[in-house]
Amino acid sequence: METLMAVIIGILFSIGAYLILSKSLLRIILGSSVIAHGTHLLIITMGGLKTGGPPILGGRADSYTDPLPQALILTAIVINFALTAFLLVLAYRSYAKLGTDNMDQLRGINDE
Repeated sequence: METLMAVIIGILFSIGAYLILSKSLLRIILGSSVIAHGTHLLIITMGGLKTGGPPILGGRADSYTDPLPQALILTAIVINFALTAFLLVLAYRSYAKLGTDNMDQLRGINDE
């Protein structure tokens, strides 16, 4: 199962890197979001994909699921959502003000 997750993580990172290297501001934002989802899968895979009981005292103490990676991922999801929302609003305002989302035009580079 970890091998399959490693392949999926690699695919997500490569798709995110491809989107970040594009010229459209919206694709750059989506690429950063895809890379963040790949990071979430990486954290949960590194935490271990094992089954066990809940981490409650008094139960089976020999096998339990580690709650730390799950807590880290929940925090990262909230931060990723806030960052994506902020970047989408920023992209909308820049498109409304400047009339383009092309990064070369936003930098002032002419295509001539």
